[in-house]
Amino acid sequence: MHTIAVVAFDGISPFHLSVPCIVFGDDLLKLAAPRYRLQICGEKRGPVSTMSGFNIDAEHDLNSLVEADTVIVPAWGDADQQPPQALLHALRTVHARGGRIVGLCLGTFVLAEAGLLNGRAATTHWAWADEFERNYPQVLLNRNALYIDHGDILTSAGTAAAIDCCLHIVRSDHGVEIANRVARRLVVAPHRDGGQAQYIEKPLPALVGADQLDTAIAWAIQHLDEPLSLEKLATHAGMSLRSFTRHFRKKTGSTFTQWLLNHRLAAAQHLLETGSCSIDHVAEMAGFGSTVSLRQHFTRAFSISPSNYRRQFKSKLPVQPAGPGNLRR
Repeated sequence: MHTIAVVAFDGISPFHLSVPCIVFGDDLLKLAAPRYRLQICGEKRGPVSTMSGFNIDAEHDLNSLVEADTVIVPAWGDADQQPPQALLHALRTVHARGGRIVGLCLGTFVLAEAGLLNGRAATTHWAWADEFERNYPQVLLNRNALYIDHGDILTSAGTAAAIDCCLHIVRSDHGVEIANRVARRLVVAPHRDGGQAQYIEKPLPALVGADQLDTAIAWAIQHLDEPLSLEKLATHAGMSLRSFTRHFRKKTGSTFTQWLLNHRLAAAQHLLETGSCSIDHVAEMAGFGSTVSLRQHFTRAFSISPSNYRRQFKSKLPVQPAGPGNLRR
């Protein structure tokens, strides 16, 4: 039987610990035949504190990791927290003898610290991506992927992406039917389209002051459905094109083309999340001109199509009809 060892450490998130436990310990996996033996391994046997204020009991210690077929590090307490050398040694030992290693969320930091990701692509929670790249420049970080599977090593993005990764493992080990049955039991999608980009917070820069430039920018945001150009905004601001371009770049930190695209994408997201109009109308209201253009830009930016994005994010609450003047986020 395939043994899966899940690392538990003091201060662990109960949710992160529960993800591999509920996926690989699900009763549905045991209907035909026992498929996994699940072990919770602490730094030592006994109580392990959680960040929620209660303890769990680890029946195994880190010595059990070296005998496991798969070792899962479910997140990690702090990206700056140095993992125990005993844990790093155990991970290297398991990998050297052909075992499978999985880092979920910040667990990717532990795998990188063990040197197992050097020269490989990996992913982690987007909020810690900059820190990861600073600490481990030898790892090829993919900021967008929900999970990455090299066969012997897997890494996942944050929180719910751990479920995606674990279901992927079940699907790889035992086929689509079994994985789908577990997903239905958990009431989650068997496979999610897209990547982390659709979840990353990208606040648009706030406007400060109310000078001519600010007025022109605010006007443009209210008229995203119209053809816009640098020349039109410069005229609206009463400035020369050269002066407007220089001041615009200084204020927004972006070129006009990229700034306009970002705002139109944000407008499209807002309409898809809250509106009920057709994708064609979303493309028109956000200023993309055509559904094809919207789809190309949206998919390139978020790795998911507008229609799939709407299915995942559409609000169920009644909202007021959205128009070009209500697009600013």
